[in-house]
Amino acid sequence: MKVKAIRFHAAGGPEVLKMEELDLPEPAQGEVTIRHTAIGFNFQDIYVRSGMYPVELPSGLGTEAAGVVEKVGPGVTDFKAGDRVCYISGPVLGACASHRNYPAARLLHSPDFMTDEQLAASMLKGMTVEYLMQRCYPVKAGQFVLMHAAAGGVGLLAGQWGKHLSARMIGVAGGADKVALAKANGYEFCIDRRTEDIAARVKEITGGAGVPVVFDSVGKDSFEASLNSLAPRGYFVSFGTTTGAPPPVVAGTLQKMGSLYFTRPTLVTYTASTEDLRNSAAAVFDMFKRGALKVSINQRYKMQDVAQAHADLAGGKTSGSSIILPS
Repeated sequence: MKVKAIRFHAAGGPEVLKMEELDLPEPAQGEVTIRHTAIGFNFQDIYVRSGMYPVELPSGLGTEAAGVVEKVGPGVTDFKAGDRVCYISGPVLGACASHRNYPAARLLHSPDFMTDEQLAASMLKGMTVEYLMQRCYPVKAGQFVLMHAAAGGVGLLAGQWGKHLSARMIGVAGGADKVALAKANGYEFCIDRRTEDIAARVKEITGGAGVPVVFDSVGKDSFEASLNSLAPRGYFVSFGTTTGAPPPVVAGTLQKMGSLYFTRPTLVTYTASTEDLRNSAAAVFDMFKRGALKVSINQRYKMQDVAQAHADLAGGKTSGSSIILPS
């Protein structure tokens, strides 16, 4: 079976991404063949393509998608041809393709109250918010929470999730339009990083106390502001590096700044077991079913335009979620 897939043979800029025609074998034991209808697009794809996250080359790209089962391999009993499905694949790349084979043990049935586009735009981001706010640092009602990149895909869902928990969400975004978008998605406060001192504004909002937790996906450029925004015994949760890796964390600095905690979690770890994967997905689906979460799909790209998608996201030209359409 001939399929189309985005591949790259060397790390580099968006120009290294090429659409290729490949032969897809029959699904192996425990696998299904999926025809993709919508593909998720995340900053993780940029990390992989650029070489920040090294992979064996040549490589496919993409970690999440939604679609329809076309074939089932030997031993598969939970899925059949025609089933709507979705997945996040963690370190297993290859979602940016018209079709792929995928292990049924890591596959999820798509809920009937969500479209394939909604699923592709929200699975990885929603499950990231779930593990951050429910398991990594369980957010409680009334707590101040600082979230960087509040107008991004993860940030918008985090604002809504925090509001559902009755937390007092403080976002950070760049520019008036993104600040307004964040405030429309659950943030009680949003700091414009282009015109305001983040830590000073946080201290003003919290009456000088600081916040008990910072969720930081930005990395190098926000590191100092995150540290200086924390209350004593606060948690610095570094879960992304869009501006580069933060500097090494010196244990003595954490002690001097108030016995702080620092952690660098990943979704891969928090969904390593099938049970954790399915429980996390179920929590996200439930939040959508309740109406507590809504995903903003603000960019749609054809698969042949994936290089432009990478350039736009890296250049800060996007907001909310982006998806790739295979046809």
